[in-house]
Amino acid sequence: MGISRKKFIDYILGGSLLGWLGSTLYPVLAYLKPPKVPEVNVNSVNAGMLTDFSINSSKILKFGRIPVILIRKDSGELRAFEATCTHLDCIVQYKRDEKQIYCACHNGRYDLHGLNISGPPPRPLVQFDVNVIRDEIVVSKPKPV
Repeated sequence: MGISRKKFIDYILGGSLLGWLGSTLYPVLAYLKPPKVPEVNVNSVNAGMLTDFSINSSKILKFGRIPVILIRKDSGELRAFEATCTHLDCIVQYKRDEKQIYCACHNGRYDLHGLNISGPPPRPLVQFDVNVIRDEIVVSKPKPV
């Protein structure tokens, strides 16, 4: 005999309700899930001219998505480190008067070799390679050991 008219209408209404829910919920869920953004692969970055970078000073650079702190010591030597504290990823800064790298979040301190010397940071800063090519400062990723 088949299904009754009432059952048939129940199936149609139930199916249309499921279709409406799917067409409403899918865009909302798709909006809430962020799209995948490819990671930028940067191997080196130009930090400017050596003549524009004074002795005993620092500068924060963007190395792709990683902040890097570039420091010019009193001797004129250039050093570059990842500028995020190894404790809780706060941005570090250079204290000229103390000649140390300082994290203001929890009073973490690093020497000019990137070694953690006081406070909560559990490990040293990652050091980057610095080269001067025709008076231009180039900071590059550290070579794998």
